[in-house]
Amino acid sequence: MKIRHNGRSAGTPKSKLNLMTYDDLRLLIDYHYWACDRVLDAVSAITLEQFTRPMGSSFSSVRDTVAHICAAERIWITRLKSEKPQGLQKPDRLPDVDAARKEWAELEGEMREQLARLGPEAVERTIGYQDLRGNDQSDVLWQMLQHVVNHGTYHRGQITTMLRQMDAAPPKSMDLIAFYRERKRNA
Repeated sequence: MKIRHNGRSAGTPKSKLNLMTYDDLRLLIDYHYWACDRVLDAVSAITLEQFTRPMGSSFSSVRDTVAHICAAERIWITRLKSEKPQGLQKPDRLPDVDAARKEWAELEGEMREQLARLGPEAVERTIGYQDLRGNDQSDVLWQMLQHVVNHGTYHRGQITTMLRQMDAAPPKSMDLIAFYRERKRNA
């Protein structure tokens, strides 16, 4: 089957696609925080010097990359609350892995709270907001949350690379299929 860039099979009539359900979103968020926990478990085994060591990545260090993931997630949660974000937070707010773990736990609680508040009927809702440059934007809730998870996945991969570059142990597998398999084993 030939797939076009818009997700429809060649020859499929154009119609509204309901690609995600509320349960799908909850599962995706479960995966995201499961993977975050795995990366933080690996990061907790490195020294503070390694945590803040410049590595020449898109964000200088493991700490700066973790801080970026958290700061970006904070922005999206703020938008879900219909509030205006203040911009990206500085990475030095996370002096160590314990501070990062605490912030991630707070974000998880807020994300789950917002998803519950919005409820199943909001999955297809378009949410308007201003981007960090002040431009008006609007996106569908399920697309926003997919973006949050995809963004985190991208940067968790960068953290894995940095850990390997400093000869530290990488996280346990953060593959989505590993998450599904673990859930099945624990069911």
